[in-house]
Amino acid sequence: YWDEVFAPEGLAGHAALDDRSAFIASLGSARSARMRDVLGTIQADQDAVIRAGSRGTLVVDGGPGTGKTVVALHRSAYLLYADPRLGHRRGGVLFVGPNEPYLGYVADVLPSLGEEGVQTCTLRDLVAEGAAAGPETDPEVARLKASAELVAAVEPAVRFYEEPPSEGVQVETHWSDIWLSAADWASAFGAPDPGTPHNEARDQVWEELLTILVEKHDGDAPEEHLRASLRRNRELFTLFDRAWPLIEAADLVADLWSVPAYLRRCAPWLTADEVRLLRRADAQAWTESDLPILDAARLRLGDPEASRRRRRHEAAAAAEREQMDRVVESLLADETLADADADGEGALVMLRGEDLRESLATADRPSGVEPDLLAGPFAHIVVDEAQELTDAQWQMLIRRCPSRSFTVVGDRAQARNGFPESWRERLERVGLDRIALASLTVNYRTPEEIMAEAAPVVRAALPDANVPVSVRSSGIPVAHGSVDDLHTVLADRLAAYEDGTACVIGAPDFRATGRVRSLTPELSKGLEFDLVVLVEPETFGEGVRGAVDRYVAMTRATRELVILTRP
Repeated sequence: YWDEVFAPEGLAGHAALDDRSAFIASLGSARSARMRDVLGTIQADQDAVIRAGSRGTLVVDGGPGTGKTVVALHRSAYLLYADPRLGHRRGGVLFVGPNEPYLGYVADVLPSLGEEGVQTCTLRDLVAEGAAAGPETDPEVARLKASAELVAAVEPAVRFYEEPPSEGVQVETHWSDIWLSAADWASAFGAPDPGTPHNEARDQVWEELLTILVEKHDGDAPEEHLRASLRRNRELFTLFDRAWPLIEAADLVADLWSVPAYLRRCAPWLTADEVRLLRRADAQAWTESDLPILDAARLRLGDPEASRRRRRHEAAAAAEREQMDRVVESLLADETLADADADGEGALVMLRGEDLRESLATADRPSGVEPDLLAGPFAHIVVDEAQELTDAQWQMLIRRCPSRSFTVVGDRAQARNGFPESWRERLERVGLDRIALASLTVNYRTPEEIMAEAAPVVRAALPDANVPVSVRSSGIPVAHGSVDDLHTVLADRLAAYEDGTACVIGAPDFRATGRVRSLTPELSKGLEFDLVVLVEPETFGEGVRGAVDRYVAMTRATRELVILTRP
């Protein structure tokens, strides 16, 4: 066998670092449309990360080609298998990827490891509005909505609808009038258990309100009759409905963006200019930046249909019990059946019991809606390309993992919006603790010919970027040409390679084919191709974002990179 040597000083007395090494040779093999299982080629540095404990937050920091995605996927499967605290009955594991092309690329890895219980998603998938949400085009609006502060504004926005009436009211009944004071309203509004979502607490408040009225009634009306009469009191219910309304999350957030006074009340730190900036004509034209706020609102409000479903189910169950009582009474009154059951041990005796009647009446009671599999709580969350997450987006994940058990995978040098602080500083700010850092520094994917051109691109904008060291050479220099040669370049390269994949990055008008993808730099993150053709990379943008997009696009190639520009 051949030892794997990744530094020149390690060659003395060891095997050569060349194509005769099975592992090194495998790195240059042709790629397919799906990531393959690489369990047999996992290296020691990667294996140590995979097997690290699950308590607290483990940060896996590494540049392109270091195997971060491989580590993230295999760690998800390993933890679910090896750590009994993370089993499915205790919440399981959630794997969060950056985009849909990425999830499609890695879709086969976990099943190939025998693990199909890990939930996988993008951040968009956590919110119903995510599928149709567009980009946030205004950078300043994006900056404001990226803050955890604005997410926290959801709490006062909901509390605004939980303030009890400040005036009492006379409630009429068939027997006498009952005075419902402001203190009574306040007492009822304080009935829900702490943490109960607004919409789901509504029934608790309503029942407490009825109880208060029943206890204050001085007449001799039977309690069940009085309560039933109050429940049907339209005037009382209308007052209650205004005081504690059912609220949709989308309506609440839309009001923040369309009613300046409401936004100022809930986010008093915003300046007048910022309030005007956040206002928009179509309040429900959702963008990616709205999703964390919608998610927080939905969690705080709960399901607005839960109360209605519960009332419908209770009404249906009551009608069913009434019908069952009539049937049972009819059977008990049947003298023929009574004679047949003269010994007192048959079905008629059983029908006189309440337990059998209740079981007959509730056997087919509807069970409600299907649970949201991404709502959590989860025992552990793995996040890939985590350098892109805003403080607001981190709140979406932390709410789903009360234990704060995370694997955070990313590369600060690939953050499109910059990442000036350390991982520890960023994660402590958003609420994570017990943070450990593991670094991957060996680039197994990208040939050194490509890294020689990619490294200066990112270091021009980020001088301290952690650029990994490539372990292999393809012998193919980076090629340069004209954008007019795009189709010729693809035809020549694909003809030369019987297998493998290619990707054109930066040409939105180019239509993908069987072996050739067409992506933006952002959507290419986490993916790899034998051939990458960059079209006019100078148009990717300026500053940190432009440099990062060029760097990411260049390092997707495992064999050959071609850069096309205009003359």
